[in-house]
Amino acid sequence: MVKERLLIVDDEDNLRSMLRAALSYNGFDVIEAVNGREALTMVAQVTPDLMILDVMMPDLDGFAVCQRLRRQGNDIPILFLTAKGDTTDRVRGLTIGADDYLQKPFSLDELVARCRAVLRRNGSRGGSDLLTCADLHMDDAAHRVTRGGLEVQLSPTEYNLLHYLLTNQGIALSKSQILDAVWHYDFDGEAGVVETYIGYLRRKIDNGEPKLIHTIRGVGYSLRER
Repeated sequence: MVKERLLIVDDEDNLRSMLRAALSYNGFDVIEAVNGREALTMVAQVTPDLMILDVMMPDLDGFAVCQRLRRQGNDIPILFLTAKGDTTDRVRGLTIGADDYLQKPFSLDELVARCRAVLRRNGSRGGSDLLTCADLHMDDAAHRVTRGGLEVQLSPTEYNLLHYLLTNQGIALSKSQILDAVWHYDFDGEAGVVETYIGYLRRKIDNGEPKLIHTIRGVGYSLRER
């Protein structure tokens, strides 16, 4: 099996070392860059499957690296690491072409899960159009959803929401992240629309056992088997 190659870009030696150990342990081929300019060179040379990119770096920060790659037509998936939690930075990163973001401090388990989710969404090596959790199946090529062998009719928004939950299964997703991904606007007191559509999905796909959509108190929602 071909390992997915991840490029870690961070100017902190200790953090890079820790991330490399955790990601290597979880089966990834990991390479490193100590700054933005080195990262641009390595992307051209080794073609990573995913870049884990720190935002706050001297000289060439993460936003500038992302913008240069996108202007060059390079669509390498990018997961931003940021020490800032304000909406402006998060929305800026997603707007200029990042695929996801993770706020420091974070757990290594969450980093691994997010890397896998981004790779799945971007069709990494060995990717598939079939998304599965327990007896819930989404065939994205056929745009068809079944639960327990029975077809489930979903509206376009419900389908997009379920797709996002499935490609990020096991991850606790905040309402703001869901809004960004499904409705494409930033979080500004609009939690009600997420709660409403989660309710619609639960009535259509989660009225049996096992329950798959879980409320994470104080955070948001997660789709997982248990």
